[in-house]
Amino acid sequence: METPMATTEIRPMSAEEKKVIFASSLGTVFEWYDFYLYGSLAAIIAKQFFSGLDEGSAFIFALLAFAAGFIVRPFGAIFFGRLGDMIGRKYTFLVTILIMGSSTFFVGILPNYAAWGAAAPVILIALRLLQGLALGGEYGGAATYVAEHAPHGKRGAYTAWIQTTATLGLFLSLMVILGTRTTVGEEAFADWGWRVPFIVSILLLAVSVYIRLSMNESPAFAKMKAEGKTSKAPLSESFGEWKNLKIVILALVGLTAGQAVVWYSGQFYALFFLTQALKVDGPTANIMVAISLIIGTPFFIVFGALSDKIGRKPIILAGCFLAAVTYFPVFTALTKAANPDLAAAQSAAKVTVTADPAECSFQFNPTGTKKFTSSCDIAKQKLASASVSYDNIVGPAGQPAIIKVGETEVTTVVTPEDIATAKAAAEAKLEALNAADPKDPKAIAAATASVKALSGEKTAKDATLTGKLSAALKAAGYPAKADMAKFDKTTVVIILTYLVILVTMVYGPIAAMLVEMFPTRIRYTSMSLPYHIGNGWFGGLLPTTAFAIVAQTGNMYNGLWYPIIIAGATVVIGGLFIKETKDVDIYAND
Repeated sequence: METPMATTEIRPMSAEEKKVIFASSLGTVFEWYDFYLYGSLAAIIAKQFFSGLDEGSAFIFALLAFAAGFIVRPFGAIFFGRLGDMIGRKYTFLVTILIMGSSTFFVGILPNYAAWGAAAPVILIALRLLQGLALGGEYGGAATYVAEHAPHGKRGAYTAWIQTTATLGLFLSLMVILGTRTTVGEEAFADWGWRVPFIVSILLLAVSVYIRLSMNESPAFAKMKAEGKTSKAPLSESFGEWKNLKIVILALVGLTAGQAVVWYSGQFYALFFLTQALKVDGPTANIMVAISLIIGTPFFIVFGALSDKIGRKPIILAGCFLAAVTYFPVFTALTKAANPDLAAAQSAAKVTVTADPAECSFQFNPTGTKKFTSSCDIAKQKLASASVSYDNIVGPAGQPAIIKVGETEVTTVVTPEDIATAKAAAEAKLEALNAADPKDPKAIAAATASVKALSGEKTAKDATLTGKLSAALKAAGYPAKADMAKFDKTTVVIILTYLVILVTMVYGPIAAMLVEMFPTRIRYTSMSLPYHIGNGWFGGLLPTTAFAIVAQTGNMYNGLWYPIIIAGATVVIGGLFIKETKDVDIYAND
């Protein structure tokens, strides 16, 4: 740990410092813009590059290629961190932006599977790995570069601008995709228009590289290099010496792990919860999240500047603590505001599944390709498909699963009489729709599909059980989707903004604190690894992990246990073992 500064220098931001912040922030916005493009367009990319596979496998391969970008980020942190500590900050994170930007551009012009066969997806995954590696080196370089230019007493405020970039990059990618989609139309966008956001990124790359080429090396690194004190082996110094490795481990478990899960919960899981659990339509959910991001983003700067006055540690740990103690009531309130009918039904008519535990397998099926054959599996799959939260009750061995909606029982055993009754009702409905004037083509198509399903030997039982469950849920007041007439936009935005503000509390001061935890000679390497393990692994895997917990337990709120436990652990470990850093001398080399 570095020694405290004796004095504090407070002065206005110079023109050079403004340029440093602008260039570093612009480059990092661009990096995140590139990274989020792929995630937003995963479904289209699956069809373009994995069309040689069935639809389910194609989508999972596309998602795996996206996940690869998160998984390799710590390796990028190690590789580029080492370069940054040996040859300098400026040139290293100039290289990272060139790699990231070039990879993104090449995705835009890469021929698809139909043109190049298996070579297309192989090259695509290679480009994704390069993007992840570059992003692993970019953040540490940008944060270190800005912090080492900042005057003492303002490092939190200066580096907080870097912290806004992930949010702004996400926002920019969504806007460019939306603009392109609107301009060319959905059919053209799915065919070739999806390439436009990737290709136009070359303009952002050109601007970012031009600005970065005109910048000077950071004064802290320049001073250290002039004194001949640069590290010859930053990896072994960072991770091979216990005094530094200990701080790396504490930075991960006492800071970045909690920061990451709060960040991903507030910006990603909240959106997933709105669309999947609460059945809010995608455009509305995106708009609500975008509004909350616009309102909340300035608080990155607020909390970064505040950390210069009261310290980084209390703000970061307060954000983690508030997340841990408020997530359950906050997400419950979000349910009541976004889908009050669902909240009322859950309160008045709880859903349970009584089943033999031996029949129940792990209910995690993100691609829809796994087949559930036992009565327990079928019952849980039906409820998951309907986005219905339920409780599990242990049933007698060998007894078929029973779904209970309020006081209504729905058995998973479907008899020939059940099928005959359901088919007769479906045929009567279709006949009535055909006789109606005016006709409803969509309703007729749906009724026709229902009759067809009930006529097939393999689909009749499935369709009958679905119909029985749907009728029971409808009678109990469970909505098929959120009623937008009852959607409380103001309350939803307030709740989402609160979640974003928690993000700004944990994320705003984190760059300054990580920079201050390590000496100049190994700073780039040492700070980058815990940041990217925390955000790439603990945070990046949060949606998948939370979904798995919900799928297994049935309760739509149980996914919150993952961020709550991680954030809580960070509060305890960080509170006991992490030292405040706002007054350290970042020019020190010991």
